[in-house]
Amino acid sequence: MNSPISQFFSSGLFRWLAIGVILLVLILWPTGAYNGLVELQEQTDSQWGQVKNAYQRRMDLIPNLVSTVKNYADFEKSTLENVVSARSRVGSIQVDEKMLNDPQKMKAFEEAQGQFTSALSRLMVVAENYPNLKADQQFLNLQSQLEGSENRIAVERNRFNEVVKLYNTKVRTFPGNILAGIFGFEKKAYFEGNANNETAPNVDKLFDK
Repeated sequence: MNSPISQFFSSGLFRWLAIGVILLVLILWPTGAYNGLVELQEQTDSQWGQVKNAYQRRMDLIPNLVSTVKNYADFEKSTLENVVSARSRVGSIQVDEKMLNDPQKMKAFEEAQGQFTSALSRLMVVAENYPNLKADQQFLNLQSQLEGSENRIAVERNRFNEVVKLYNTKVRTFPGNILAGIFGFEKKAYFEGNANNETAPNVDKLFDK
């Protein structure tokens, strides 16, 4: 004689219950996985906004910096021209979320920012030869703001790379890659700058007495 448990497992009710559980899993897993991808994509876009804000803050300092330095008529003209030119190249690049899916555009943006950083570093090195400029309060204020901007850029870039790593891992690994392919979640580009481009201008030492 079959036990009640054996009868249950052999009954139609069990089969329907099993089918229901399978269907529930098939519905809940894609929903949760999709929502997870959306959440990571939103985090990536949000952090990209923080990176752009940090870079823009540095950009906004340059007109006042150039204007202050110009007050010293004998300041090396080519150094200022290089800063203005590098800033212009950065400004000519269209920056949006689509760039994150295009490694070549991301690389071009990063290279332009690296050239801008180098031009600013050169300006600070040349400023060492101008004691009056180094003592100028306006220049000191801008120097402090520039240093803060460079530090913020480094922080936001690192945070961006961390979020992108999480997102890319989810997009590329099974079974998330299945949903990513169906719904068009694409791998995003990292910041891959070399040590020179990552290094902020060392401006503190220029004002040591």
